[in-house]
Amino acid sequence: MLLERADINPNTADTEYGRTPLWWAAGRGYEGVVRMLLERADVNPNTADTEYGRTPLSWAAERGHEGIVRMLLEREVNPNTVDTRYGRTPLLWAAQRGYEGIVRLLLEREDLNPDIPGPSGETALDFVVSREHSGTVQLLSQSWPSLLIPIDTGKAANIGHNTLPRGNVLNNSKKRTIHISDCGKERKKHRGAPT
Repeated sequence: MLLERADINPNTADTEYGRTPLWWAAGRGYEGVVRMLLERADVNPNTADTEYGRTPLSWAAERGHEGIVRMLLEREVNPNTVDTRYGRTPLLWAAQRGYEGIVRLLLEREDLNPDIPGPSGETALDFVVSREHSGTVQLLSQSWPSLLIPIDTGKAANIGHNTLPRGNVLNNSKKRTIHISDCGKERKKHRGAPT
């Protein structure tokens, strides 16, 4: 097998996109290939491609390959790496897609920073609330109980927007802080939808 040869470098990237064999296998969901590659100590799981600046963990998280994310997290990977094209971390990709299992795996890492924003300032919490991924909202609420969203409920009712305003809005006396597990209920209530 090629991986057994001493003259084969498993970190060699293709010349067009700078993608390594691990990058391709992780993004395509080939768990067996990822496992074989990660058995080698010389395989670097943090190598990003040159086109998007995304690591194997980033691609696997976005594409919902939970088993591969688990394998990668067992190695020394940086779960906070921000890709260069879209400015997102693996957590942001998983949260945006609603992959609750992957979000859970990432949140188990002590070195994870859940508050790294994307290029427009959106956080993982913003993504799950705006896309109504209720299971993931609950997971973030349980894993990070200190995460509260200060909102003005009157302002939320007036803007008719899918996302809750972040920060303090001082235009009336209805300002309060709600727990993220109640966010979807509050937004629906103020849009006139049944709770």
